[in-house]
Amino acid sequence: MGKLMKVAIAGLGSRGKDIYAKSAKLHPEKMEIVAIADIDPEKVALVAEEYHVPKEACFASAEEMLKEDRLADAMIIATQDRQHVGHALAALEKGYHLLLEKPVSPDLNECRKLAEAAERFGKKVVVCHVLRYTPIYQKVKELLDSGVIGDVVSIMASENVGWYHQAHSFVRGNWANSDETSPMILQKCCHDMDLYLWLAGKTCESLTSYGDTYLFKEEKAPKGCAGRCLEGCKAKEDCPFDAEKIYLDHKIFGYRKGNRIWPLDVLVPSGPTEEKVLKAIQEGRYGQCVYHCNNNVVDHQVVNLRMTDGTTMSFTMCGFTPEISRYARFMGTKGEIRVDMVGVAKDCEISIRRFACDMPVETIDVASLAEDFSGHGGGDDRMLVEFLDIISGEKEESSYVTSLDRSLESHYCALAAEYSRTHDGCPVKIAEFAKA
Repeated sequence: MGKLMKVAIAGLGSRGKDIYAKSAKLHPEKMEIVAIADIDPEKVALVAEEYHVPKEACFASAEEMLKEDRLADAMIIATQDRQHVGHALAALEKGYHLLLEKPVSPDLNECRKLAEAAERFGKKVVVCHVLRYTPIYQKVKELLDSGVIGDVVSIMASENVGWYHQAHSFVRGNWANSDETSPMILQKCCHDMDLYLWLAGKTCESLTSYGDTYLFKEEKAPKGCAGRCLEGCKAKEDCPFDAEKIYLDHKIFGYRKGNRIWPLDVLVPSGPTEEKVLKAIQEGRYGQCVYHCNNNVVDHQVVNLRMTDGTTMSFTMCGFTPEISRYARFMGTKGEIRVDMVGVAKDCEISIRRFACDMPVETIDVASLAEDFSGHGGGDDRMLVEFLDIISGEKEESSYVTSLDRSLESHYCALAAEYSRTHDGCPVKIAEFAKA
């Protein structure tokens, strides 16, 4: 039988505070938060009060917390992308098991260094590739492994980022500039590089990629736009990216439509009110004009992958979609599986089309696969529970858990795609790239 695991959290942003910490409430018999760290004192105070973390276990930074002797069984590292490995190396040396927010690092040498350290210290390091843990993709894995469509010959996949998500996170937000964080194909899409290779049981041999920032730059700004949305912008009426429209009036995410969680809790961590959201738009980064931000990540990118067995995959990431979703077609020697994953379970779809004269179509009832699809299609909490069960000894590591080595394979693919994109789409051999 497993035991209660004591957990420290480094980084109290949207993932650390609003996703991973909540598992302590959902599973109090498995997880207790005993130490927290963040550079924002307001977030530290909020989490400390909510989870009864004593003042002496609250720290002003991950570095400050890591100066202490080991405070917990495991540490969740949810700091900024370029801080992950430095914090992870220090935590491993202290004796923590690690749940590490993706991406590991945009630096290949840092990725290798962490892999070496994890092996040397003998601790579990699980990267948050949460899509493996979702009921919908676990069902797809089961179907593909059963051979229902024969051998997978080609995959056509797309990540539809959503126009409002692109503007929020990758133009105005924390991941707008790859020099400060990570390239888009790594930060957003290492999920996909990991997911589809795992589902099909493939390994990438080489790839090519193209992409760019098409819209979100000054030369594309409409006439009359201002530096901030609430500073007399003359283009406001026709601009879908207007901050007031997104954060107050969007039918799903707008405060005036009843939303009180993401993305509003990013603007106002203490809890949104209309006045606080308006103030954040007036004064903070999320009220900047999307055409005048310090962003350089792409808003569209395509990657073509050749597998070691000669099969192929095409992947498209695009910020100009009406919804946040992932779509894929697995084309095999006996049929095809189509997967459409959107935010609401009733709208998700798995369908099987076998090769036969009458072309039968079998549709899987996705809603019956689980009761809870919140948090990356139900993957967030399931991943954390599995991590806790493994480090507590309650269960053995399952095939769904992505090892650090396997996670790094997705990183090599994403970083190789970024190299190809910035070098006129040149082909990149993954094995050589990973060792370079």
